[in-house]
Amino acid sequence: MTETRERAHTPEDLARLFVARANAGDAAGLAELYAPDAVLAYPPGSVTVGREAIRAVCERMLEHAPRPFAVEEPLPTVRYGDLALTSTRAADGTGGRVQVNRQQQDGSWLRIMDRPETRPADPTTSKAVD
Repeated sequence: MTETRERAHTPEDLARLFVARANAGDAAGLAELYAPDAVLAYPPGSVTVGREAIRAVCERMLEHAPRPFAVEEPLPTVRYGDLALTSTRAADGTGGRVQVNRQQQDGSWLRIMDRPETRPADPTTSKAVD
């Protein structure tokens, strides 16, 4: 029997569904929030490509991540046609989280690119670019 999970009807739904599935320990459900060829910049310094590889990363993450995951403050969504840029302020001090999402033919939304951790620039080493 195939399990039917709630789909994201808006790009903003993806963050809520991610938190709910992470708190349920549902790595397969987390992976379903990503397009089959999605790119995940996690673990830090790595790139994970494809839904099956993302599922494996989610399984490892859930084994070690403290729970419960919290819903984080969303920043305004930026849309361009069937694409949407979503982001949140990270509650764990990692800077912010940024995703590119694509609307599917059935109207639902999936993540196509995800950078779950960005570190704020170190002001002592940052240089202005002209």
